[in-house]
Amino acid sequence: MPVRTPFRDLPLPQQAGMMACEEHFRTFVGNRIFRDNHGPVQEGAAAEYIRGWCGVRSRRDLATDPRAAERFETLRTEYDAWRGRIPRPNRR
Repeated sequence: MPVRTPFRDLPLPQQAGMMACEEHFRTFVGNRIFRDNHGPVQEGAAAEYIRGWCGVRSRRDLATDPRAAERFETLRTEYDAWRGRIPRPNRR
């Protein structure tokens, strides 16, 4: 039986691709774009949101652009807080 790689250990482009397919993440994006309980956006819109947030043309760039990788980590943290997986970061 193959060993399952934990999500956080996957390459960032793969994480971004998986997140864009996840309904909860797509709802998170919908709420951010429309500022209400909009519901999930389409996968393509979620992928575009990730690329825009990270400032890349392709999610593959997350593997080679340290600034984009850092922005993705921030987005993932905000999403995890929104889901209740971690405490919300303090904003000053």
